[in-house]
Amino acid sequence: MLQESIEPVWLDAFEAVLGRCGLQAGDTVAVLSESQSRPVLPELARLAAARRGAQVFSLVLPSVFGGAAVPVTRSTGASPVLRRIAPVVSALAGSTLVVDCTVEGLMHAPELPAILQGGARVLYVSNEHPEALARLLPGDGLEPLVKEHVKRLRAARAMRVTSEAGTDLTISLQGAACGGNWGYTTRPGTMTHWPGGLALAFPAAGSVHGTLVLAEGDVNLTFKRYLERPVTLRIADDHVTAIEGQGVDADLMRSYIAAWGDRNAEPGTHSDRNAYAVSHVGYGLNAAARWDSMALYDKRDFNGTELRAFAGNFLYSTGANEVAGRHTPGHFDLPLRHCTVALDGAVVVEAGKLLA
Repeated sequence: MLQESIEPVWLDAFEAVLGRCGLQAGDTVAVLSESQSRPVLPELARLAAARRGAQVFSLVLPSVFGGAAVPVTRSTGASPVLRRIAPVVSALAGSTLVVDCTVEGLMHAPELPAILQGGARVLYVSNEHPEALARLLPGDGLEPLVKEHVKRLRAARAMRVTSEAGTDLTISLQGAACGGNWGYTTRPGTMTHWPGGLALAFPAAGSVHGTLVLAEGDVNLTFKRYLERPVTLRIADDHVTAIEGQGVDADLMRSYIAAWGDRNAEPGTHSDRNAYAVSHVGYGLNAAARWDSMALYDKRDFNGTELRAFAGNFLYSTGANEVAGRHTPGHFDLPLRHCTVALDGAVVVEAGKLLA
């Protein structure tokens, strides 16, 4: 297991990303963390900001535990630590840059709009070991690549995903919220995360239908596990209606997703079916990110952003989707290899290879 002491190369990487965010001497930087944050990350952020001559302050909030009957994945992107505390939100909104070192990040937190409306830009540092962050330092080419693919997503009416393993999924992009990130941001009132390098769409309600086959070697990031046997998801009207397959991979998915609700229950009831619904879809664009990297880390050292972003993967996620009006703590992130992704018939990923 790698140690988490301060290393010069990691500090250099943090300073480089803050530089790409346009941080200038005299700017105000809020380093946000929680009691369960990886301690080395806010410390690296604080030191890197000080190196650039910024005025730095730290906010450390208690982590929130909801008392759920099952273990909760810390990958929903909706950190609850701010708890709508007005002075905290005000302090973040009034900063030039917020370095978000919370475990889950503020991407879908209810307080984020107020922070961005204040003019702050937010950099979420994914809860990775700093070795991975330094290895995935964003370069010059990623920003224009992501912007081009986000433009293509926004212009498209439909996405189709197929594979030799049996995936055949149709996704309407009409009414979807599309976006992407490249690991830094210079524009006030915007947010990004590091590592970056993916383009995503949050589809409107009733947009996703078909079959998704998780083949051997695909990834269930909720469990931080490479699949060893195929799992087939039948999807109708956005919702997984059946999880088919033999072995522990299929059994784990069936068991965990059922803990969040009954897929046959009516929406809005105590046991609603939102955990079975699509959260977002997209594909990875980062050529520096590696599919095989998870095998080299202990689980506690690995958050999995790299596997969401490796070039050519198709990312399918279940759970909360604000565009479709669905909210749930149940969540699966599922990066698939060897898929073909087409936007209005134009192939952008062919059999797992990102096309030029």
